[in-house]
Amino acid sequence: MNKHTNNLHVLSLSAYISPKIQESNRDNWVEYGEDNNFFQYLIDRYTNSTSNSAIINNIARLIYGKGLSALDANKKPNEYAQFMALFHKDDVRKIVLDRKLFGQFAFQVHYNAKHDKILKVYHIPVDLLRAEKCDKDGNITGYYYSDDWKETKKYPPIRYSAFGYSKDKIEILFSKPYSVGMKYYANVDYQGCLPYCLLEEEIAEYLINDCQNSFSGLKIVNFSNGIPTDEQQQIISNKVLDKLTGANGQKVIVAFNNNAESKTTIDDISLTEAPQHYNYLSEECLRKIMLGHNVTSPLLFGVASTNGFSSNAEELKNSSILFDNMVIRPFQEEIIDAVDNILSFNGIALKLFFRTLQPLEFTDLENTQTADEVAEETGTALSSDKNILTGLGEQPKDNWVLIDEFEVDYDTDDKENELLSKEPKKSLLSKIVSLVSTGDARPNITSKQDKTIDGVKFVVRYKYVGAIDLKKSRSFCKQMITSNKIYRKEDIQVMSNTYLGDGYTNKEGKVIGWGAKGALTFDRFFFKGGGSCYHRWNKQVYAVLQGTALDITEDTKKLAQSKAEEYGYVIKNPSLVSTRPVDMPNFGFLPSNPKPPRTITR
Repeated sequence: MNKHTNNLHVLSLSAYISPKIQESNRDNWVEYGEDNNFFQYLIDRYTNSTSNSAIINNIARLIYGKGLSALDANKKPNEYAQFMALFHKDDVRKIVLDRKLFGQFAFQVHYNAKHDKILKVYHIPVDLLRAEKCDKDGNITGYYYSDDWKETKKYPPIRYSAFGYSKDKIEILFSKPYSVGMKYYANVDYQGCLPYCLLEEEIAEYLINDCQNSFSGLKIVNFSNGIPTDEQQQIISNKVLDKLTGANGQKVIVAFNNNAESKTTIDDISLTEAPQHYNYLSEECLRKIMLGHNVTSPLLFGVASTNGFSSNAEELKNSSILFDNMVIRPFQEEIIDAVDNILSFNGIALKLFFRTLQPLEFTDLENTQTADEVAEETGTALSSDKNILTGLGEQPKDNWVLIDEFEVDYDTDDKENELLSKEPKKSLLSKIVSLVSTGDARPNITSKQDKTIDGVKFVVRYKYVGAIDLKKSRSFCKQMITSNKIYRKEDIQVMSNTYLGDGYTNKEGKVIGWGAKGALTFDRFFFKGGGSCYHRWNKQVYAVLQGTALDITEDTKKLAQSKAEEYGYVIKNPSLVSTRPVDMPNFGFLPSNPKPPRTITR
C-alpha cells in the first residue's frame, strides 16, 4: 500500500490476513480464503519457507513411516489382500502429505455398478476441492472439483457426492479434524506460525536482493525538473516503487523538486550490526515455526543444540517418544479412521497401523526384523520402545528395611494362605510400630500387594536373581540382573504384555517367541526369560521406617523375619515363580512352543 504526504511517497508492507470462508451468493460451493485461494497461500508458504518446508516433509515421512499395514494380516489374509488392492502406497503417501500441509485430505472412492462394493480408492488433491453449501440439516453432501479455481470458466467445477450420500459410481471422502469456528474446512495445525513462514521468506529475498545490489542501503530518487500534479506524481511513484521496492527491490523514497538546488536531502539511515539483526530474525522465525508445528526438539530435524553429545542423545530419545505420542500418532489415527470407514463398507475389519520410522539410534541393528515387521507377520501387538525395562523397577529406599526374602514355592504359599485369616499378635506389633510408619516415599508406584497393618507399612517387591553368562545369557536376563532393581508384580505384568525384543530366529529366518505357538509375549512371572532360562524371582518384604536415621536392632529384625506371617502379611504367589524354567518340566517350554536347541541361551 502506498502512502504519500505532500511530495514524499513511502512503501508499507501488507499485513498477514487469516483466511475467510464464505458461501458464494451465485455459486453452489464455499470459497476458502481471499479470492478463494487460501490453499495456494499454504502452498506458497510450503514452497518458499525453508524451515516450514523441511518440517512438513519430515513430519509427513514420520507419519507414513514404512507404510500402512495390519496387525492381524496373517489371521485375515483375504481381507488384508483386499485392503492392499484398494489402497496403493503412493496414494497413502499423498494423503499423508495433504493432511499435514493442508490440514485435511480426501479420497476418491470408486464403486461397482450396483454401488454395493468399493472397487478402488485414489488420492484426490484436496486443494482442488471446494465444499458444497450444506443442506437444511447442516450436512455437506457434495464437493466440487476444478483444476484451477482462478479460471473456473476455463475449468468448470465438477460436482461429486460426499461419501455415503449417494449411489454414484464415484464419491469423495473428505476428512478434516474439528477446528473451532470452522464448518466447511479446517485450519492447519501450524496456523499460528504462518506469519513467521512469510517473514522467513521476506528475509531470504531481502538478503538475496542485498547481495545482488552490492549491499546498497537506503536510496533516494530525485526529480529536479519541476513538480508534477498530484495525479502525475502518483503515477510516476507507482511505476518507480513497483520496480524498486519490496523484498526483491531497493529501499526507495521518491521526491519531486523544482530544481537540483532544492532537491530533497535526507540523512543516511543505516542499520548497524545488520548481520546480528538478521541472524536474530532467522532464529526467531525458526523457533516460532517449530513451535507452531509442535516440534519437541530441534534435534529431530537435524538442528543441533548447544548441549553435549550425551545430553543430545538423551534429548533425542525422549523427544522422539514424546513427539511420536503427541503429534505423529494422532495424525496416523485420523487417517486410519478414514481408511476403516472405507473398508467397513466392504465388510473388512483389520487392525491397521503405520509401521514406525525411528531414528537410526533407536533400531536394533542385530535384528534383521523390526518390531513392527514382526507384528505384521505374527499379528501380535508390540511395543515400539524396546528399552521399556529401563523405566520399570526401582532401588530400595534408605528407609526401607528388608525383613524377609525367600524363594516362593508351593509349600510357602500354602502356609501363607493358612495364616491369612489369623489376627496379628499385638505384643509383636508393639515392638515394631515405634520404628516404622505408614509413609511411602513413592506412593505413585504402590502395589496391590503392599499392606498397612495396625499402622505398620509393608511393601512387597520381586527381584530377578541368578548367575549370568555374558555370551550365552539372553539380553532380557542380562539387563534384569545387571540393573539390580526390584519390581512390583504390576511391573512384571507389563513385561508379560510387551514384546521386549527377545526370542530366536528359526532356519527360515522368522522370529519365534518363547510363548505358546511361538508367541512373542508370555507370562514373565512364571517363565522369566523363557524356555531353558536359568533365573528365578525372589520375593522381598520391606518395612518402611519413619526416617533414614532411625535404626532397627538385629533382634527386632530377626523377630520380624521369623514372625512375618503373624502380621497378617500374606502374598499369594504360584510355586513356579521361584522355579527356574530350566528346572521345570520340558525345560520351561510349552508343548505348543517350537523348541529351539536347549543350549541356545540361558
